[in-house]
Formats: sequence, C-alpha cells, structure tokens
Amino acid sequence: MIDLYTAATPNGHKASIALEELGLPYQVHALSFERKEQKAAAFLRINPNGRIPAIVDRDNDDFAVFESGAILIYLAEKTGQLLPSDAKGRSRVLQWLMFQMGGVGPMQGQANVFFRYFPEKLQGAIDRYQHETRRLYEVLDARLGEVEYLAGDYSIADIATFPWVRVHDWAGVSLDGLTHLQRWLDAIAARPAVQRGLQVPQREVDEARLVKAAQAMLIQ
Repeated sequence: MIDLYTAATPNGHKASIALEELGLPYQVHALSFERKEQKAAAFLRINPNGRIPAIVDRDNDDFAVFESGAILIYLAEKTGQLLPSDAKGRSRVLQWLMFQMGGVGPMQGQANVFFRYFPEKLQGAIDRYQHETRRLYEVLDARLGEVEYLAGDYSIADIATFPWVRVHDWAGVSLDGLTHLQRWLDAIAARPAVQRGLQVPQREVDEARLVKAAQAMLIQ
C-alpha cells in the first residue's frame, strides 16, 4: 500500500495518475494549503521541503519519497512499467522527464504566479514566463510531430508533462497552432486511468479560495 500526500495541483496529479496507471493500491491524504498542512512537523518528516506530492511505501519499510519526478521514477521501477529497462530507452524517458521538471514546470509555474496570483501586475514578468512556456510547448510540439509520445511509447515522461499542459489557460498560454501537442493532450486525456487520477483528491473547485491560498503561499 502507498500513502499519497497530495493536493489538486499539476504536480500532485502526476503521482495520482501514475498510481492509477500502474494499478497500485494507495490511500490518499489530502493536504490543505490554506491550513498550511504541508508545513506541519509530521509532514516535514516525510518531505523536508514542505511540498506535495510525497509518498510513503508501506510495503518497503515505510520508505518515503518526495519530489514528483523522483516519485514517478520510484513507482516505475517498483512495478517495471512506464520506464524501459534498456539504456537508450530509459535515457529517452528521463531526458523528457527532466525537460518537464527543469523547464515546463518551473516556467509555467512562474507564469501562473505572475499572471494569476501575484498581487501586482508586472507585465514584464508575465511576458517573460508566458513566452518561455510557449517556447517549451513548441519544443514539445516538434517532438510530438515525430513520435506518438514523448519518448516513443507512453511513459512517466508523458505523465509528468500532461498535468501542466492541460492547464495552459490558467497560465495564459495558448496552444494555437500546436497541432501535435493538442493531439497528444487529447489522447492522454482520454485514458481512463488519467481521468481517475485527475479526480484525486476529490474536491470542489472554488477559484476565489484557490487564488487566496496560492497568494498566501507566496509569502511563506
């Protein structure tokens, strides 16, 4: 059994989608940003960085894993799925996983902050992060014009990238003209395991409360 500590964010959805795709049993522990539960001492023993997601593998001596990319690799290796065992195939997956972790996530995350949450409208910052996110999307689109999925076959690289691209509107970034990326997005969204993973944790979205919670996190 896996304990999943999460919230309804792109990084949180990476873990829940992977667990659903891999068919692993898990128990959800939804953390409230408004109550700063991710900063509680008990959770910091699992993730010293105080961020979601994190997992605890009860079947492996209560082994804790934090950082969404590390979680995806751990779960893939645990099950022998979604990550090839040959050196070249594994490297392709990890390259595109790192592209998301080091590029799409941070850049789109900053676009989210300055476009949606930051109390002041700093147009230069908005433009910088939206343009960089769009550039990264264009890299994805070019790659997906050559292959069905980022590393060839469906993998943890796709699971990592999909939850971010699906909320491109929230960051004010368009997919216009990116036909290969849109094809890929639609194909992954149609997967039953992905649909289930996006419902974890179950919640009712209140945009005003979401913005308030995100703004509070900016000053932590």
